[in-house]
Amino acid sequence: MVDGAAADGVALTIADGRFADVEVGVPAPAGATVLHGLTLPGFANAHSHAFHRALRSHTQAGDGSFWTWRDVMYTVASRLEPDSYHRLARAVFAEMAMAGITCVGEFHYLHHRPDGRPYDDANEMGTAVIAAAADAGIRITLLDTLYLHGGLSPDGYAMIDGAQRRFSDGSADTWAERVEQLRPEPHVRIGAAIHSIRAVDPVSMEAVRAWATAHDAPVHAHVSEQRVENEQCIAHHGRTPTGLLAGAGVLDTRFSAVHGTHLGSGDIARLGDATAGVCFCPTTERDLGDGIGPSTELAAAGVALTLGTDSHAVIDMFEEARGVELDDRLRSEHRGRHATSALLAMMTTNGHASLGWDDAGTIAVGQRADLVTVALDSVRTAGAAAGAELPAAVFAATAADVSHVVVDGMPVVVDGRHVRVDAADELGVTIAEIMER
Repeated sequence: MVDGAAADGVALTIADGRFADVEVGVPAPAGATVLHGLTLPGFANAHSHAFHRALRSHTQAGDGSFWTWRDVMYTVASRLEPDSYHRLARAVFAEMAMAGITCVGEFHYLHHRPDGRPYDDANEMGTAVIAAAADAGIRITLLDTLYLHGGLSPDGYAMIDGAQRRFSDGSADTWAERVEQLRPEPHVRIGAAIHSIRAVDPVSMEAVRAWATAHDAPVHAHVSEQRVENEQCIAHHGRTPTGLLAGAGVLDTRFSAVHGTHLGSGDIARLGDATAGVCFCPTTERDLGDGIGPSTELAAAGVALTLGTDSHAVIDMFEEARGVELDDRLRSEHRGRHATSALLAMMTTNGHASLGWDDAGTIAVGQRADLVTVALDSVRTAGAAAGAELPAAVFAATAADVSHVVVDGMPVVVDGRHVRVDAADELGVTIAEIMER
């Protein structure tokens, strides 16, 4: 795909991890690596909690809600140490690479020991996640997350308790001091996150905004995922979560609201006025019974939409992209809510930009050389009409159809297999160790 359209006979020259030349309609030069299928820019997974991958298939029995699911998640959070976290995240990121993801935004709040005491290296858990991304061959924006309170009620904020103790730095100042010790690397960006209005008070939100402004870093936050979150915020603060974030000065072009499932018209207008973004995670939102977010209204307001696999109920960016469109068809009872080009932008350019990688997400000279090749002859994609390759991929392909992935000019997935990590084996072994403790 070049300039937003499918093209035949595209010759790409890569130098120092970037596209040095892009020629269309030419025969393959001698000695060139030939990629058969539809080749797209690399995908950006704008919202991930790597350790949630351990929950897949362990939370599907019986009924419940987001809140009962959260109890199981806390159990997993209490069992991880730097080594097991590194091994799990490496396998999860390798699974992402096999799905065409070349960059991930890791919403990281698993900071300290289970009892809340810092490790000798206060960033040991974050460093483990960064190393895992390097091992898996993908880039990462570590969205280091502030988490100070155990919940919100009309009476105010609750104390941190249980598994939440390891999430908290105790104060926004201590959080900022710790994050200041993290350093960007060629494959790493450092960003900030406000866990939610349940876990961060307005004054502390301002501290995150100040740190992000000083470092020109992205800021993400869980926003209005659950109706009760809105109700709690209005009861205590007299405004919606988006209104609270706006009052703290957080809303700007660097900000992404994650989920945004239950945004009102005023919230949408605020986000649009700030040219902020919203990250939809359809497979998680339906897995947890969150609801369907107002994607068309947000797009109409000028909000850039991105995609995340969040809890990793599945890791499949095609499923996330078409989930935005198909869920909105259910909500509106109309088809064609988002163009294929818009869904592809959510997967690529929008997602990378929201994570601080403005030089990725397109196949163009000077951009990072990230490529994802999708088979057009699988049982899912075979028979696509000439000129309809892009909608065939977005609406029919799955992660299983990804055959080759290149990140910064380096092959990471070849013939559907990760070149470094046996992801299935590592996931099986590591998750069994965690869940059987």
